[in-house]
Amino acid sequence: MLGRVQYYSTFGNDKDGLSKSSSNDAPSAEKILSAAGKAAFSPVRAVLKKRDYGAKYTQNNFITAVRAMNEFCLKPSDLEQLRRIRRRSPHDDTEAFTVFLRSDVEAKAIDVWGSQEALTRERNLRKEMEKEYQENIFRNQQLGFPCDSSHFLFRNGLNFFFKLLAWVYTGSASMFSEAIHSLADTCNQGLLALGISQSVRNPDPGHPYGFSNMRYIASLISGVGIFMMGAGLSWYHGIMGLLHPQPMESLLWAYCILAGSLVSEGATLLVAVNEIKKSARQHGISFYEYVMQSRDPSTNVVLLEDAAAVLGVIMAAGCMGLTSLTGNPYYDSLGSLGVGTLLGTVSAFLIYTNTEALLGRSIQAERVQKLTEFLENDPAVRAIHDVKATDLGLSKVRFKAEVDFDGRVVTRSYLEKQDIDQILTEIQQVKTPEELENFMLKHGENIIDTLGAEVDRLEKGLKQRNPELRHVDLEIL
Repeated sequence: MLGRVQYYSTFGNDKDGLSKSSSNDAPSAEKILSAAGKAAFSPVRAVLKKRDYGAKYTQNNFITAVRAMNEFCLKPSDLEQLRRIRRRSPHDDTEAFTVFLRSDVEAKAIDVWGSQEALTRERNLRKEMEKEYQENIFRNQQLGFPCDSSHFLFRNGLNFFFKLLAWVYTGSASMFSEAIHSLADTCNQGLLALGISQSVRNPDPGHPYGFSNMRYIASLISGVGIFMMGAGLSWYHGIMGLLHPQPMESLLWAYCILAGSLVSEGATLLVAVNEIKKSARQHGISFYEYVMQSRDPSTNVVLLEDAAAVLGVIMAAGCMGLTSLTGNPYYDSLGSLGVGTLLGTVSAFLIYTNTEALLGRSIQAERVQKLTEFLENDPAVRAIHDVKATDLGLSKVRFKAEVDFDGRVVTRSYLEKQDIDQILTEIQQVKTPEELENFMLKHGENIIDTLGAEVDRLEKGLKQRNPELRHVDLEIL
């Protein structure tokens, strides 16, 4: 069968590049493979001369009026005499816009400011003014404590004051631990309020994704503070009470103060539980999942602090009651150790959850799968790779994926908006390599604009279906 195949060579001496062989002189399979290998490695003759793109070529890049005024310190009147170029917008709902040549803008800036050094000084001066303006905005923002935090701060401060008086009067180690507990809660509420106030700051050039992580940072420091101040002092005082037991005075006033603290802490705990249940329903997850994922660190801190406070009051009251019944002060010291252990557990949980959040954890796998399916079901997408969806805190998510676009679909999308008869006419008029180059450059640039429009369309669709997506980065493969 091989001997009947007509053999053609791409490197023969024929005028048409064909070398014919008769059936009697058919080449062998080895010759065919050898010829194919030589053809595969034969250099291809370049029709167009290869261009060397240097810095001078990029000076003809386009720049918008806003960038021209911001980066080159120009006024609108300075741009009136420059060459204007109308660019077709890749978006269907946006009209064509005007741009300028970067080289023209740079030359105009040198003409206005006299020299490159003067332009640089003006840029630095404006950066300093912008920095001062941003600092003034921050100072004018609400940096005081939110009303809820102020309420918690005032309440914990009162609890600390009265518990401290009760400890001074009774000498109870458990009451001392509860006083330290309330002091730690007071300091942590102040720290948390500061973190909340800074987390709402607007993004700036130095922090393009904003300051939402300040809540996690404040909660992390709060957990460390609870461990060092609350648990540490409670353990120390409990151990000292076991080593050097002291008789206690009447505990009546201590019981009254603990009862009042139980009511106030319990009421706040119920409010925190209801808030977390409401937020968990909005996110479609359980109460436990919401707390473990640390969706709102400030609410979690309030919840855990109040839960620990309620349990601590009950534990302290129980140990003090055993001491009153038996007259043995060791029970009171054990209550101090118990409160310290409770505070240590809470602090460890806060440190763990907030550290996980600051490390940039991913959102739920089910939600990532829905985002992936949306992209994969789009006709313009052949495949997606390296998908990452990171929780930035405060219900903000950053989504990143590498997208392999179907060039045929993108090109067809471009052609659907063009006059095909006109394109056919342009093709028929192509006679020289230079004309072919101009034709391809014209439509190639427009196809790239269409690809950018496809990226914007996908990003808009992702954000519409997932309001939590604040930053979407689709990288083209």
